[in-house]
Amino acid sequence: MSARVLLYPLVMAVMVAQEMRPPAAPQPRPPADGGAATGAGSTAIADLLASSRGVAPALCALAADGVNSWGEGAMAPALPLAAEVRARVRALHQRTITAEEGRVLIASLGAPDGCERHLAAMLLGRSEDDALAAQVARRLNAEGAPERAAVLLALGLMEGKAQAGAIERTLRDSSADVRANAAWALGRLDARSSAPAVENALGDREAMVRGAAAAALGHLESRKSAPALGRRLAEDDAPEVRRVAAWALGQLNDRGSSGPLTTALKSDRDAGVREMAAWALAECEAKGAADRLSMALRADESAGVRETAAWALGQLEGRAGEGALTEALNDPDRRVRATAAWALGSIGLERAPAALVKAMQDDDQDVRLRAAWAISQIGDESAMPAVAKALRAERDAHVRKAQIRALMESGQVPDDTLRGLAESDDSDMRQLAVQALAGRMSPWPWPWPEPRPRPFP
Repeated sequence: MSARVLLYPLVMAVMVAQEMRPPAAPQPRPPADGGAATGAGSTAIADLLASSRGVAPALCALAADGVNSWGEGAMAPALPLAAEVRARVRALHQRTITAEEGRVLIASLGAPDGCERHLAAMLLGRSEDDALAAQVARRLNAEGAPERAAVLLALGLMEGKAQAGAIERTLRDSSADVRANAAWALGRLDARSSAPAVENALGDREAMVRGAAAAALGHLESRKSAPALGRRLAEDDAPEVRRVAAWALGQLNDRGSSGPLTTALKSDRDAGVREMAAWALAECEAKGAADRLSMALRADESAGVRETAAWALGQLEGRAGEGALTEALNDPDRRVRATAAWALGSIGLERAPAALVKAMQDDDQDVRLRAAWAISQIGDESAMPAVAKALRAERDAHVRKAQIRALMESGQVPDDTLRGLAESDDSDMRQLAVQALAGRMSPWPWPWPEPRPRPFP
């Protein structure tokens, strides 16, 4: 997991927490030597730790929970910071909001403090009460733009479709925050009748609003908006708007959008846009996309783009990308190599390329695992001696299971391999031995070698 992904929830929580206290005196940064890592990542962590000093315990606890996969995972009995906020949050999830609590929360949408408005909107968003949503919607006429933006956040989370008309009117609000939240909320509500109004917001002067409108049109699956989204992808000066426009076109599954997507993959100056265009071309099953994806896999300077291009070629399930995928098994980035191996197992080959067989000796265990899986999918019996040889040298249990699966599905599990499986300390290995002796194939699905998910807009 990247430092950026890991730190995001904690950064956001600490930023909110800082709004609730007066500025603290500057704190000295930890020295860069003493064995600590240096660079942007270590500076961000040092700044973050310094910012956390003195934050209210309840908010610090929630922020720390956010680092651990947004609160997932077991907690130790004794934590550096004890706070009853966790129990309160759990209790809130187990009951409905009372009428009195609703009044308090609605009033807090207009609070001067940003943290209070944010928490109130999020708590209201848990409710599915249409009557409460109607009460919240009445605050769309509030004088302050921050309150109107918070109201739209709550309504979007509440998914109160009956309020779509009132929300649509706020697309013309004087505040960019309000207009952006209105587009976002309409996408959340699946308010398809509002698609024309949301499409008009693609021409908004603020990039934040244009991006929110593009994302909403993707959620609304408004195919009539494909040409307008294509123009945003081709012409918008904001990379994030272009990226979200590419995502929306992929959501629409509109093959007619292959032109702007192909152009974006070829020439957009932002790697995030090119990566999303590659994903969208596969989602659209665009005719002729394999050639452009193969070029990106061979030549794009971004490893993320190359990996997504390999994934897209696998999704298209056509053999046109075989050459580029085979070459990508020598890519300097391990994720590109792993995804290329996965894709070769997905496009219906009858013979395993020599480079795929060789990939079972890759330094990276994920590449080796996916190469073995791909060979089992291809079913090339001529590759089985190489699989058996790789199995004898392999030490990683997951990779060994993939190799054994390939041998089992070919019916060529060597006797010494069977004996080793039957005598293994690993219960999964012993189960594989039983299945092989019974003439059955290995479990399905086993560790499924899907590539990493694309970045969501």
